[in-house]
Amino acid sequence: MATLFFWRVFLREPARRWRWCRAVALLLGAAVAAPAWALPTFDEVRRDFHASDTLVLSREGDVLQRLRTDATVRRGQWVALADVSPALRTALVLSEDQRFFEHSGVDWRAASAAAWGNLWNQRTRGASTITMQLAGLLDGDWRQGPGGRTVVQKLGQTVAAQVLDRRWRKDQILEAYLNLVPFRSELVGVDALSRTLFGKAAHGLDDREAAVTAALVRAPNARAAVVARRACGVLRDMQQHAGAKAARVDCDALDLFATAALQRRAFDASEGVAPHFARYLLRQRAAGGAAGGVVPERVQSTVRAPLQRFAVQTLQQHLRELRGRNVEDGAVLVLDNTTGAVLAWVGSSGALSQASEVDGVLALRQPGSTLKPFLYAQAIAERRLTAASLVDDSPAQINTASGLYIPQNYDRQFKGWVSVRTALAASLNVPAVRTLVMVTPDAFHRQLGAVGMPLRENGDYFGYSLALGSPEVPLLHLTNAFRTLANGGRMGPVAFAAPPAATKAGTASATTPALDPRAAFIVGDILADGNARARTFGTDSVLATRFWTAVKTGTSKDMRDNWAVGWSERYTVGVWVGNASGAAMHDVSGTSGAAPIWAAVMGFLHAREPSRAAKAPAGLVRAAVQFGPVQPSAGGSPQPLEAARDEWFVPGTQQALFTMDMGADSAYGASAGGQKGSKTAARSAAEPATSAATAAASVARITAPAQGTVIALDPDIPPARQRLQFSATGASLLWRMDGKPLGRGPRVAWLPWPGRHVVQITDAGGRVLDEIRIEVRGAGVASKPAPDRPL
Repeated sequence: MATLFFWRVFLREPARRWRWCRAVALLLGAAVAAPAWALPTFDEVRRDFHASDTLVLSREGDVLQRLRTDATVRRGQWVALADVSPALRTALVLSEDQRFFEHSGVDWRAASAAAWGNLWNQRTRGASTITMQLAGLLDGDWRQGPGGRTVVQKLGQTVAAQVLDRRWRKDQILEAYLNLVPFRSELVGVDALSRTLFGKAAHGLDDREAAVTAALVRAPNARAAVVARRACGVLRDMQQHAGAKAARVDCDALDLFATAALQRRAFDASEGVAPHFARYLLRQRAAGGAAGGVVPERVQSTVRAPLQRFAVQTLQQHLRELRGRNVEDGAVLVLDNTTGAVLAWVGSSGALSQASEVDGVLALRQPGSTLKPFLYAQAIAERRLTAASLVDDSPAQINTASGLYIPQNYDRQFKGWVSVRTALAASLNVPAVRTLVMVTPDAFHRQLGAVGMPLRENGDYFGYSLALGSPEVPLLHLTNAFRTLANGGRMGPVAFAAPPAATKAGTASATTPALDPRAAFIVGDILADGNARARTFGTDSVLATRFWTAVKTGTSKDMRDNWAVGWSERYTVGVWVGNASGAAMHDVSGTSGAAPIWAAVMGFLHAREPSRAAKAPAGLVRAAVQFGPVQPSAGGSPQPLEAARDEWFVPGTQQALFTMDMGADSAYGASAGGQKGSKTAARSAAEPATSAATAAASVARITAPAQGTVIALDPDIPPARQRLQFSATGASLLWRMDGKPLGRGPRVAWLPWPGRHVVQITDAGGRVLDEIRIEVRGAGVASKPAPDRPL
């Protein structure tokens, strides 16, 4: 019945036949025209375009780093038509749509020629114009599938092309097409193609490169030989269009060129001077849910581009100068004291490193002596010490649950009684450990957490080695903690992204009190004192800047990490030097490793900007102090421990004279306590004298180490550098070890040897005055020195 109806309508009743055809045509036209009229405008297409890379900009607007953030496709930046080389524009029009500037979206002449060729099975150029191809790129319903386009798709594409031609200008159509057309593999748009295959921007493409690009539009994933053959034809058309004489195109050379270009991948996933900072910044934005999870094409940061480039160059140059000392990695961080803004972030030495992807700003490393300022600040705030208090830099053995802890100084020498100012500025280890005994590791652990250095383990885990920087902290947290000192003990967050335009530049960040401001000021005053650090660093150290700065260096065990962290009136700079692998450096100290980089960066920051010392906070007292000798000299006038000076004090802790009792020296050597200074106790002239033998016999005893001490040899310290200090009270003492002479005097040093030993002191006649038994464990030692180093 349906067949009879069809024949009756379409063969016997022409009027009805034409009405049916018109109805079908109207319905089909409406079906394809509706989506065509819904095509976006040029501005909408441009706004919705997203590159596969994100550009991280400096605060000045310069590109610091380009990072690929979309792994599904490779798009470059949107390129304006004026920034596309004339050669490529010409090649594309000649290859894809010769009458592009003449037709109204559809080339009817080319369409009729293609239809006629299909009728007679002849090969033709094709009838799809650039405008029609762009319509297919803008609306997925009209894109060609594996089996080609259907009749409905072709009609819809034709209508859409005419709509586009009416709404858009020709230059807009060509610009959008160049940015949206897919090329080889994952490449989309002319910017990604030109940078990947030719290693240059689109405005620099020459005739050969333009011909290869145009050939890839027609056959994106064709073999290199096919692309080269088509590019050869495009190049001939370009020469003819230019009116040049018929010149022979070397297609063989073009084949070699195209083959090499199609194998090239010059468009790196990351490029710039701040790769680690850019990745961290984007991670922070993603963690904060910025922009609804969409990664923006451009992110403006707080980093200063000139400073970043200088820091990178300075780090690499200094590491090259240290070549041969087994050091290849480093990191630099610069913070604004007021806002907390990151002004420079160098996470690696780049090509000099075998682990350039490791971010040295975030890596956990041992900070060494850079923790000492916070320890002394806590002791001063708790009124346990003042900047003028005397502490003993002498051999100490501290009994702990895990054994005997024997701290050593970097140079294996002891300075005797020194002030806290000297102990901190000269970075002496033993006084720092004695101070931690007073403060306690748990209390100091809490203080480190308050200044932004949360440690994974508790204070008991680290014990007294916490004073010498045994935990692991990143440079980011350590530098911000020093910024806390610069800000009078107030801790604030670090800022990475540029603030909104509505926020006034230089606005102070929200801060919370973390340290006593008076103690923070005193510590800063000590770290800025070049005379106080002279005992270790000398008077002409690289740390001595021409403007006001406070700085502390640090070196971890076995020279694995070297630091220099300090601040000026406006900036805080932190530098780390070492090896990402954890390998030890060779003979690299605080003044030869990180300090020169720190000084250079500080000099760059203050090339035209002054730096002055901060004003003392309310409540501090400045008073004149004098220092007495440890004990009267054998002949001549006694010399003071340190020169008289004016010193800062927390109210109620000031005093005019700092000296020690005659008997305090020996008593203090046996333990780590008793840090307070007192006036000298002089013997009365009327006191009857006793014989030397009687005095020696009555008070002679071994004060350190204690009876039954078990000593574990450190396998990281060479045997020749390990010494156990023995001390005793009395006069004219002779020491014996296992019955053999060891030395004479109140103190002797012994090279430990595994086993059980008997230690004795005798008088001149050989009579045993005191005796202890000790045990030394461990026999294996390393060949390289690895002490607890303060610098």
